[in-house]
Amino acid sequence: MDGTSDESPIEAKKTKSKTPRKPKESLLKQKSPAEFFAENKNIAGFDNPGKSLYTTVRELVENSLDSAESVSELPVVEITIEEIGKSKFNSMIGLVDRERVDAALYDDYETEKARKKRLAKEARAQEMQAKNAALGKKVKETHAPKVVKGRGEASFYRVTCKDNGKGMPHDDIPNMFGRVLSGTKYGLKQTRGKFGLGAKMALIWSKMSTGLPIEISSSMRNQNYISFCRLDIDIHRNIPHVHLHEKQENKEHWRGAEIQVVIEGNWTTYRSKILHYMRQMAVITPYAQFLFKFVSDAPDKNVSVRFARRTDVMPPIPMETKHHPSSVDLLLIKRLIAETSKQNLLQFLQHEFVNINKSYAERLIGEMGPDFSAKTPVKSLTSQQLVRIHQLLRQAKFDDPSGHCLSPAGEYNLRLGIIKELHPDMVATYSGSAQVFEGHPFIVEAGVSVGGKNVKQGLNIFRFANRIPLLFEQGADVVTRTAHKRITWSSYKINQIQDKIGVFVSIVSTKIPFKGTGKEYIGDDITEIASAVKYAIQQCCVQLKSKIVKKMQAREQQERKRNLSKYIPDASGAVYNVLKQMTELHAAKKIRYGDDDVELLRKVSENLITKETLCEKLAKHVEQVDYEMALEYATQSGVSEEPRETIYIQSLDAENKIIDLQTPFFVFRVFQ
Repeated sequence: MDGTSDESPIEAKKTKSKTPRKPKESLLKQKSPAEFFAENKNIAGFDNPGKSLYTTVRELVENSLDSAESVSELPVVEITIEEIGKSKFNSMIGLVDRERVDAALYDDYETEKARKKRLAKEARAQEMQAKNAALGKKVKETHAPKVVKGRGEASFYRVTCKDNGKGMPHDDIPNMFGRVLSGTKYGLKQTRGKFGLGAKMALIWSKMSTGLPIEISSSMRNQNYISFCRLDIDIHRNIPHVHLHEKQENKEHWRGAEIQVVIEGNWTTYRSKILHYMRQMAVITPYAQFLFKFVSDAPDKNVSVRFARRTDVMPPIPMETKHHPSSVDLLLIKRLIAETSKQNLLQFLQHEFVNINKSYAERLIGEMGPDFSAKTPVKSLTSQQLVRIHQLLRQAKFDDPSGHCLSPAGEYNLRLGIIKELHPDMVATYSGSAQVFEGHPFIVEAGVSVGGKNVKQGLNIFRFANRIPLLFEQGADVVTRTAHKRITWSSYKINQIQDKIGVFVSIVSTKIPFKGTGKEYIGDDITEIASAVKYAIQQCCVQLKSKIVKKMQAREQQERKRNLSKYIPDASGAVYNVLKQMTELHAAKKIRYGDDDVELLRKVSENLITKETLCEKLAKHVEQVDYEMALEYATQSGVSEEPRETIYIQSLDAENKIIDLQTPFFVFRVFQ
């Protein structure tokens, strides 16, 4: 035999294919923060084009308010959304429009079979309508056939936001917009933002959907130029890519910022949400002036809404505070030690936390054990020692933090905002004292209104967290559940079904305990917050109940007056007839009367008292009683029946020194 193999070529091939492949060597990859948010854009509220347009508007408006308030300037914010057609967008990016060559290649192509099926369906519908019309039945209106929009046919919008805030330093603009997770708002204090992204996420969405850069114009106080910057972001490296950064002449001495970004969006589906957001923002910030515009090629689609300023009283600026010992974790303790300038443990505990004075810090150090002393260098603490400090801070008893660092809207502003936007028949507000949840202070403010324009029957819930409106995921929110399930409205003379009830709740805190990735609602499982919300709404209802009861009494009095007036002629006739009979009996000397009665009967016999005079006297008496009761009601409730005139307080010059004494109903301003 020769040395050749007995295996056939096919068997050899099979054997070869079974040889296991070597797995590719896995490489360690790293993502930048910009990459992470680009891939998980729904976390920041950029779920779809419509939501992205809404979130972009919200972020720009809130940045503008923060900027103006930081320099105690009454905010003036102009927001414009301009619709950009396909041809205009293509010209902006330098792309020439091209007609379709292969129509069947496109997603919205309708085959001949589908076209015949659609036409047959339309013909049957028309035939059915003709039969119904012949039989005299009600014919439904025919709607235009729905135009199928292809996947590639996106809608684009230029969003512009202009404010009168403090502006931005010229050299900082690229990093403020082109570097994710960098900013000036980090620290323990009440802030409007949810993630600290601001306009950066709008820039990332612009980069993903249009590829166009963002444009920023800014000018600061005492600055004789305007900083102009056009940039986009390098998502993989998380650094700004600057196209143009220059200083321009500032002839008009303008101060503030203007941001312009072109993004994909959907105005049609999110129109109501954006307008609702602007209206609620006008409620919670009545000291701001908003001008909102939507500009389209079709003039009938244009929208222009102005939310006027109602007051010039602004809430105080939120203060940055130190951490409460009971709210820290091990990682935070390590970071505080790395950043502190204090040398020993005693100084560290005293100066890096609230509510720890020198004597209490010494007691804590004594409780930590023999390995600790007041002079222990804080930078040399071991991991085991840090764990011991953390355990003690979690278990020890500390005073609750005060709410001095918080900046609630205030009862006065909340009441003005509700009256300005809703025009209710009556409104009540309440501002609670500072309370604590997991070491973080919070304040709950509430308002309840009855009646008003553009308000639906039943409960209308308006939720605010750190003075920004929350519009999504309302059903699971603590405010919604409290208003629907824990308040017995009927006990306050309010009809939950028929009355137009507005429930406004604003919660401010150094840490809002949002639920869900989108941070759009506050959970119902936090006892401290749920109790505070319920109590605040109940206090408003108690105020309203007294007003409603007085109003009901006034209505009943009006009803009594109408009834009395209706029976005045009959009562006057009956009394006059009795007096006539008495006069006749007295004249016949059948009955003797006293001197007063005789004088009355004499006036009747001489026609000085007639049926008409009795009618007039009774009517005057009813009017007098009604006037006295109405005056008493007005005095108690503060209601004036005089014609009302809307008065807007004018802004004051900066050099005037003033002291504001605030109450829920008015502000008494003292000029020094």
